[in-house]
Parts: sequence; structure tokens; C-alpha cells
Amino acid sequence: MSHAQRAVIAIHGGAGTISRDTSPEELKAYHEALAEVLRAGQAVLAAGGSALDAVTEAVRHLEDCPRFNAGRGAVFTHEGTHELDAAIMDGATLDAGAIACVHRLRNPILAARSVLEHSPHVLLVGEGAEAFAAANGAELVDPEYFFTETRYAQWQRALADAAVALDHDMPLKTEPIDPDTKFGTVGAVACDSYGHVAAATSTGGMTNKAVGRVGDSPLIGAGCYANDATAAVSATGTGEAFIRAVACYEVGALMAYAGLSLADAAERVIRERLPRVQGRGGLIAVDAHGNVALPFNTEGMYRGVARVGETPVTAIHA
Repeated sequence: MSHAQRAVIAIHGGAGTISRDTSPEELKAYHEALAEVLRAGQAVLAAGGSALDAVTEAVRHLEDCPRFNAGRGAVFTHEGTHELDAAIMDGATLDAGAIACVHRLRNPILAARSVLEHSPHVLLVGEGAEAFAAANGAELVDPEYFFTETRYAQWQRALADAAVALDHDMPLKTEPIDPDTKFGTVGAVACDSYGHVAAATSTGGMTNKAVGRVGDSPLIGAGCYANDATAAVSATGTGEAFIRAVACYEVGALMAYAGLSLADAAERVIRERLPRVQGRGGLIAVDAHGNVALPFNTEGMYRGVARVGETPVTAIHA
């Protein structure tokens, strides 16, 4: 495979059970949203940009799309607030940046990127993370920016049911993946024409979650990991299980120490490691040769792949 051919980006936008009541129009809208994000990342790679820049751009677009649980359209906590988490990692250098429990950053992934580039630390949380990001040019917004009627209705139902729900855990059956069983995180992985890989993950958390709860998304090794020697990986699913399994790092470990291919390592994590800790969801992964894996153990996962010079391919169902 030539240098240009291996340049590729893959994205995810949540996983879960397939809804039986989805209109063709709604399915088309989701596919178009995924394709638009892929084209944004693909354009970066086509121009000779880095994998790190490509995943940053892709996740920024996912955060700006209210169909997904990250940035605008994030779910509500038990207290009626929004708490956003994100992480990014550069496989060429192993540099990483992450933020958690922020309320006013329009694009958490850009804040995570600023931590990677400008801080000696890896993970910043809460007000300290917001102050640091703002000092480095991040856009602050009123928390009302993240509000959507759909997420508000889901939170109200969760309160009535005393439930803690993964992503939008309400019976709004217009979505391709049933909101009753949807795990809402977004992410991107990429390999650039130089053979470097990167990963980025962002989330709004869980509907009606306890204030201060942090899942796998901003934790390096759990919900996001990248290493040129193995793979770049981003996860979506039951966050606590992905933390216990150190799922994203485990893909690379199986490649490095057990000699597994990218596809076999990713499948083993999703099919064997996660079920041991009652984990459901999926991941996307890419290696330095441009190989891609997108396994999941739910009925569906919002996902897509775009190689430079090729038409983006998107999928929802298994």
C-alpha cells in the first residue's frame, strides 16, 4: 500500500440496539451527518495534514452536530447541568491531552488539544480545565448552548423513572439506534500519509448521571489511545466497563505482546474482554499501515470510514 493509500479516517457516534421505527428520512439524515464529518477529516489528510489534525477536525464537527451526545446536544446530569469530557492522543509522540467535567467549552476536543500542546499535564478537570482552555484561545459559551429539547425531555423522563441512562435513554423511536439502549460517545481515529496515527474521543456522559461522574472517554487507555507502534483506538459504550478493561490500550497490547493483527485484537477486546465485565459497545481502530477495524457487540453502531481519494462509507446496522 502506498503512503497516499494508507491515509484514512474512521469515526463513531454511539452504539446500541437498532430501532424498529426509524423512517428512511431519519436514516438518511444520520448517514449524511456521518459523511459530512468524514469529509472534513478526509480533507485534512488529502491536503497532507497530520492524523492529529484530522481527528481533531472530525470530532469538532461531531460536537457541533446535535444528533450526537457531545458538545451541542449533550445529555443532562441529575442536577440539570451538562458535563463534557474529551481526550486526544498523538501516536507519533505519545503526547495526550484530556479534559473532564467542563460546562462552558463549546468544543471540548479543542480544549483537550490545548492541554496536549500547552500543558505539562495530561488531564485537567472542571473550572481549572475551562480556565486553562480559555487562556489558550478556547471558545466559552453559555451552558444554554448545549440545550436541546430532545435531551431535556429525556432527562425529565429519567427523573420520573429514577433512572441513570446511557446517552439519551428515552423512547424517542425516530433514531436509527434505539435511544433506550444507546451508548453516546463520539470519536475519530486516523492514519496519515506519513504512517502516524491519532485518536480523539468526546462525550456528554450519561443522562441523569451523578454530577462529577467521569467515564472512559477522557481516560487515556480506556476510551482513547494511540501509538504508532500498534494502533489508534476510540471507544463508545458502557464507560465503567471500558475503564475496567482498559479497553483501548488492550487492543494495542494484544498486537504488541500477543502478535495479533489489528482486526483480531479489536475483536477480542469487544467479544471477550468486555463481556467479562458486562461491557457493551464498540470501538474504532486504525494502525500505521492504514488497516481499519470497527467491531461492536451491540446491534448497531454509528460509524464510517473515508480513505483519501475515495467516497466515504457510512453504516449504522450490524
